[in-house]
Amino acid sequence: MFWAIASTVGAALMATTMIFIRMRASRRPASVKKIILPPFFMSTGAFMFVFEPFRVEWMQVLEAFSVGVFFSLFLIKTSTFEIRKDNIYLKPSKAFVFILFGLLILRIILKLIIGQTVSLGETSGMFFLLAFGMILTWRIAMLFKYLRLRKELPSQVNKKWNASNS
Repeated sequence: MFWAIASTVGAALMATTMIFIRMRASRRPASVKKIILPPFFMSTGAFMFVFEPFRVEWMQVLEAFSVGVFFSLFLIKTSTFEIRKDNIYLKPSKAFVFILFGLLILRIILKLIIGQTVSLGETSGMFFLLAFGMILTWRIAMLFKYLRLRKELPSQVNKKWNASNS
């Protein structure tokens, strides 16, 4: 019971942190690196599957990742970019805060339901896969949106971007 409460509190703190990070990110220009690095950093969490308690069946992998992809649709919809002063910025969305907390509440409910029949380690593995599926899909969509908008920048600015962001 302690671990279930601790992980729920941890998830709430992470969601709150993400809101503040997202608000700060909209003040600085976006870049390819800033978009693609978070999934790479998060992927190191997959080392948890080296340990037996965290391993899940392939069907559970597919289910968890698919739910993450579905959840990412809400984040994709609210993540838009805009051009300001020859730079591309992530446009802040008021809905993002509500979506993030809504997803957190839904995650807690799912954890309570799944936690009744699945071990804590497997539940942790499944929710890692869910989160990774969500982040990966969201960031790939953001990258496509960013690259599409970057083509609209004036050619001189585009040359500067290509040189500095490659």
